[in-house]
Amino acid sequence: MLRLASVLYAIVGTTMAGILVIVALASGYDTLKFILIAAGLGAVLGLPASFYIAKAIKATEVE
Repeated sequence: MLRLASVLYAIVGTTMAGILVIVALASGYDTLKFILIAAGLGAVLGLPASFYIAKAIKATEVE
């Protein structure tokens, strides 16, 4: 499951970081400090999300 989660993290982490950067920019927080915080927060939140998605995929896997 770790291998699947790491592959998923490449997609989920960057997507969540991008979403939070867009939210920060749309909210008016357009300085480098807030953009980096949003990107870092998205990368950190992508970790548990990718494990959750990997667990859900493994649970629905037909053997």
